[in-house]
Amino acid sequence: MGPGKTLAGGLLFASFATVAAAQSFEVVGSCREGLPNGAYELRTTDGRLRAVGAFAHGKKTGTFIFWTTNGARVAVIPFEEDARKGTVAVWYPGDRDWIEGRRKLEARYVDDRRHGLTRSWYATGAQRSEYRYEHGRLIEARAWSETGRALPEAEAREQALRDIESDQSVMDTLVGVLDDHLPRCD
Repeated sequence: MGPGKTLAGGLLFASFATVAAAQSFEVVGSCREGLPNGAYELRTTDGRLRAVGAFAHGKKTGTFIFWTTNGARVAVIPFEEDARKGTVAVWYPGDRDWIEGRRKLEARYVDDRRHGLTRSWYATGAQRSEYRYEHGRLIEARAWSETGRALPEAEAREQALRDIESDQSVMDTLVGVLDDHLPRCD
């Protein structure tokens, strides 16, 4: 992926967090025994949905979905007891503010570690990479240039290492917004 593409994807999530930090939110959720429990919604003060999910005994559970201020879906992150479990999906910004763009990432997780197939795409829709993980360990790496040329395996593995850091940063940003806006359980 060229630097412009990486920057555009990174800006979306940096923007999500920056806008989230600057906005006032309404947290819709409940508590049990002093911990977040049950359905959760994060909305702007004018009612626009930014995130939805659920907590069980203070831990994220089930699927959390994230949207931009204008209503475009940007990510889906499944959890089981605060650990990612299932397929994480991320989208590029769309051509229109309220429509999600093309797929950016699909990554399978078990026990908060990559396990199984991880795929990524360029903003053009061309496949960028395909990695296979077993319990967080990279087993196989294939990657392509934007023009479709296969990269040597060593380059694909290096790209996989960079991607895992970048992807983690994206998820940390999104989950950080949740963690900063929990239901009040005083």
